[in-house]
Amino acid sequence: DGNPEAYAQRVADVARWSEQAGCKGILVYSDNRLVDAWLASHIIIQNTTRLCPLVAVQPIYMHPYAVAKLVASFGHMYGRRIYLNMVAGGFKNDLVALNDTTPHDKRYDRLIEYTRIIRDLLASSLPVSHEGEYYTVKNLKLTPPLAPELFPGIFVSGSSDAGLAAAQAIGAVAVKYPKAPEEEVAPNEGVGAGVRVGIIAREDGDEAWRVARERFPEDRRGQLTHQLAMKVSDSVWHGQLSDLADATASGDSPYWLVPFQNYKTMCPYLVGSYERVGDELARYIAVGYRSFILDIPPTEEELHHTNQAFRRAVSLVTR
Repeated sequence: DGNPEAYAQRVADVARWSEQAGCKGILVYSDNRLVDAWLASHIIIQNTTRLCPLVAVQPIYMHPYAVAKLVASFGHMYGRRIYLNMVAGGFKNDLVALNDTTPHDKRYDRLIEYTRIIRDLLASSLPVSHEGEYYTVKNLKLTPPLAPELFPGIFVSGSSDAGLAAAQAIGAVAVKYPKAPEEEVAPNEGVGAGVRVGIIAREDGDEAWRVARERFPEDRRGQLTHQLAMKVSDSVWHGQLSDLADATASGDSPYWLVPFQNYKTMCPYLVGSYERVGDELARYIAVGYRSFILDIPPTEEELHHTNQAFRRAVSLVTR
């Protein structure tokens, strides 16, 4: 949005809707084209009472000490908990523009080292020393200290073997863009697991599909942009979703990739009745996924519809 006041108001509105709908946190994106994620998180904190910003963090943007300092400062000033979504970086053009030519798997090695420094600084009042391949700190102490109950939850985005290994190495929740529920397998033992997915659910399935197609019409320009983005990305999930889009193009499955194919969003969608979408969510839960990161809701009402599908899912898995 080119209007700064409208943008800030939109962030505040979505944050309030999310909190009122019962969400625990809210993802705050970070890349070369977006407003700074930490400043957006400040708006979220100021307009909610308990919602936790899940801040996307890329090592190329700032030193690990700066991240720890921000987390501790939010805790000190507002008594609020921040979550961290650790991102290795999947858009090569963004990285090259910053003179970062680190190969894909090596970026996850760097992410492990980066996150460990952040975690060690936040977990102890003692000075931290670390000498590694990518970072060295000596007797580094964090002030103000962070209250233990505000220690951040840590997520790692990535569907590759390197991404999953990084999540396991730092004790993080591994977040992926899921396949259709019937194709998903149980996540690795010892690693918390989550998925990122959009939801359009209505009492009547036909109405849900009408809303979905109206919101995400097929767009030739978007399709071309998507194809170009795939060519400059070494992200494993980009490639996986592109392959899945071809495989799921026909049929009546609730699993829908048209928004992704048309470069309107970066996650798959579940579309259908409360019952049908709830059944699909329950299948993800049954496989072992416990965290769900939703796409940005266009209205407060949309979150109420989404809640109906989750209520159905919870009722199925708790029987």
